[in-house]
Amino acid sequence: MIKNLNGEFETVEYDEKKYVMFYDNTDNEPYPVHWHNAVEFIMPLKNHYIVNVAGTDFDFRENEVLIVPPGELHSMPAIPGRRLIFQCDNSILGEIPALEAIMRSMHSPLIINSDYDREIHALAKKMMLDAMELYSSHSEVADVKIYMGILSFLLALREHQLQEQKASLECDDDQLDEYTEKFGTVMKYIDSNYMYDLTLDQLADVAGYSKYHFSRIFKQYNSMSYIQYINARRTKAAEQLLLDPDLPITEVAMRSGFKSLTTFNRIFKDIKHCTPTDFKRLCQSNLTDSL
Repeated sequence: MIKNLNGEFETVEYDEKKYVMFYDNTDNEPYPVHWHNAVEFIMPLKNHYIVNVAGTDFDFRENEVLIVPPGELHSMPAIPGRRLIFQCDNSILGEIPALEAIMRSMHSPLIINSDYDREIHALAKKMMLDAMELYSSHSEVADVKIYMGILSFLLALREHQLQEQKASLECDDDQLDEYTEKFGTVMKYIDSNYMYDLTLDQLADVAGYSKYHFSRIFKQYNSMSYIQYINARRTKAAEQLLLDPDLPITEVAMRSGFKSLTTFNRIFKDIKHCTPTDFKRLCQSNLTDSL
C-alpha cells in the first residue's frame, strides 16, 4: 500500500536522516495511478512485474530493472511475487549542475536487461542488490554509498547512450566531443534565458551551426527537440515558483517564460501529468501535513 497518497501525488516518506526508500515487496495488491518526485528503480526477484507508465505497459522479468523517472504517472496491477522497489530523493541528483549530463539518461522510462546491454544490466542488478544490503545496515555512510552506486550506474548508462548516439549520428569521437561541447553551451544558455523568447536562429547561432543542422542534430543528440528541452526547463522553473502560496498561477507562467496561461497549462500537464493548479494544491497540502 502507498503510505502517503494525496490524489495522484505520492509523498515519499524517507526514514529520518535518510534520502532513499527501499521496499522488499511481496504485496499482491494493485497500486493506483500516482506520481512522485523521486527516481524509482524496480527489480522483480520472483515472477514478472508490470508497471504502467503514462499509459504504456512495461512488462519485465526477474532480475530486470525498470527506471521510472520523477514526475511520471504510473500504476501497478496486483501480481504475486517479490520485487525490490527503490526510490531516491531526486533533489540530491537533479539539483547538482555537475550531474546534469548523466541525469539525461533518465528522460523516459527504461527497462534494463541483457537485451539492452549485458554490462549495463549487470551494473543495474548489482546497484539494486547493494542498495538492499546497505539500506538495512546501520552505517552512517550507507546513503552515501548507495548514491555512489546510483551515480556509477547512471554514468555507465549515459556513456552507453552516447556511444549509441555516435553510431546514430554516424560521427567519430572527435565529432561527438564537438557536439557535446556545443550542445552543452546551448543548454547552459537555455538554462540562463528560458524566461525570455528563444528562437531557433538564436540557439543555432550560440552553437555555431545553421538552424537546419542545429535542429536536426540537437534532437538526435538529446533524444528530444530543442523546443521540448526549453519547455522542460520552463516547467522545472515553474515547479519551484508554484511552491510559493502567494504567487498567482498567471505570474508563475509569465516568470517561467510561457506566453499564455493556456500554453502553460497544456505544457505543464503534458510533462507533469497534472495541472499547475493541482500541483500547487498538492504542494501546499503536503506542507500543511508536515507541520
